[in-house]
Formats: sequence, C-alpha cells, structure tokens
Amino acid sequence: MKPTLLILAAGMGSRYGSMKQIEGFGPSGETITDYSIYDAIRAGFGKIVFVISPKMEEEFVSSYVKKFPASLEVDYVIQGVNSIPEGIEISPERIKPWGTAHAVLMAKPKIKEPFAVINADDFYGRTAYSIIADYLVNTKENDISEFCLAGYPITNTLSKYGTVSRGVCQMDNNNFLTDIQERTNIELKNGEIIYIDDKENTFPISEDSMVSMNLFGFTPSFFEKMESHFVEFLKENTNNLKAEIYLPTVVQRMIDERTGRTKVLRTDEQWFGVTYKEDRPHVLKMITELVSQGVYPYNLWK
Repeated sequence: MKPTLLILAAGMGSRYGSMKQIEGFGPSGETITDYSIYDAIRAGFGKIVFVISPKMEEEFVSSYVKKFPASLEVDYVIQGVNSIPEGIEISPERIKPWGTAHAVLMAKPKIKEPFAVINADDFYGRTAYSIIADYLVNTKENDISEFCLAGYPITNTLSKYGTVSRGVCQMDNNNFLTDIQERTNIELKNGEIIYIDDKENTFPISEDSMVSMNLFGFTPSFFEKMESHFVEFLKENTNNLKAEIYLPTVVQRMIDERTGRTKVLRTDEQWFGVTYKEDRPHVLKMITELVSQGVYPYNLWK
C-alpha cells in the first residue's frame, strides 16, 4: 500500500503577509507545495490530502487543484476553530484553530494507510521523502506504534530574516527519539544559534543539534492515540484564546507513555521556506538553480 502525503496548509501566513501556500515561486508558477508533491510522488506516495482553512477553500477548489494530473488523487479537509469533538464548549472569542496536532487530526476520515505530514511552506528536498516512504512501507507495528521523522542539522534550517520554530531532538544510540522540544523562537545572532523563551531569556543551541521540520511519518494508529490527547488538551484550555497543541508535543507524550516510538532519519538536505517576505528572493534563486540543474523540469505538471 502506498503511503499518503498530508499537507498542512491552513496557516494564513501572518508573518509572510499573504496566502503563501498558493503563491507561485517556480518558472511556470509552481508553489513550494508543488515541488513537495512532485518529490513525494517520485518517492512512492500515492495520494495527497490537504488541510486548509475555510477562507482558502474557494480558491483552492476553483484553481489550485486543477493543475494536477487527473491520475493523481487529491483530497482536502477544513481546519476550523470549531472542528472539535462534540460535547466540548469553547470560548466564543476563540478565532484561531488549535495547532498542528489538531490539523493532522482533521484528516482522520480521509487516511487509512501510513502517511507523512509536511508544512505547505517548507521545501524539504527530494531525498527526505524517499527515506520516509521507505520506512513507512517496510515497518511492521507491534504493541508500540512505529513512527519516524526526517531529522535536519539545525544549521540547514535557519532564516536570515527572523526567528523560526523547530522541534529540537534528542536521540538514543539507535536514533530513536527520546525527547523533542518545540522551540518557537530560534535565530542566528552574532554567529551563535540561540533560543528565546517567553520571558525573553536566551539559551544557546548547539550547531550539531538535529531538528524536526514537521516531516513526520505515521501509521493510522496515530489518529486514535492522538485523539484522546486532544480531548484532554481542549478540556484544559477551553477558555484559553491562544493555546495550541503542537505535533511534537503529542509525539513526545507517546514516547513518555511508551505507546509509540519515533525513528529519526537523518537528511542533509538544505531546507528553505517563506517564513518572511524577505525569504522570497532566496527561494526563487534556489528553485531556479534546481531547475537549471535538471533536478526539476521547467513545468512540473506538463
């Protein structure tokens, strides 16, 4: 059974300033997501599922999905603030959905096979999809669910124009994840990689650190286990207008409870993305170079 690629595209790009998920960067108007899908298909993925916001639906359906070949199965789900289990009441002032773990849970009705998760605005590199697909196809589950993630050297994942969010990983001798901490304010400052906490304290991060870019590989059992965590989270945060449940947080809890384990699969691909408007020229340059080198055709879908 071919794995599915789940693309988290519901974020509206507040820091970037536009709906960057459907903005063209390639020579024929390709989005960063187009290159991810192209790489995933070549790596053996068989279906694409998007998680989008309600505001994106009309443009997504009317124009974006029509570019793909008819042979490619493409589906989508909506992530809204009220897309939560029945019986839980939340503050009417809450306008923002509940984070990346919530986004993944939205796809439960659409996915019955192993799947990978990516962010729509990140370029991961073709080999990252290959190692994830290979692991998903060849892994057998026992009592403990078997997951994986693509681990990147942190130096390959920074933006020159501001802070980034990364899951900083610790592994055992067999490269299974022992700890993953979501850090939402990482930057390169005066030649040093630092993390800034909520109180504006700064902490150094080693250049040798391995980080997650939210390229995870999961089996369908992940949905059932995550759902109970999400319900618990909602009950604790019904009146919190900003609380979010991150995917790495759920993965860490499963590690701690020994209900799932995650293999870190190293990739030395160079990440790039459009966290900030200033990132756009660099992304355009990188994609142009890859096309000129023959890594990608001039027009992906022709």
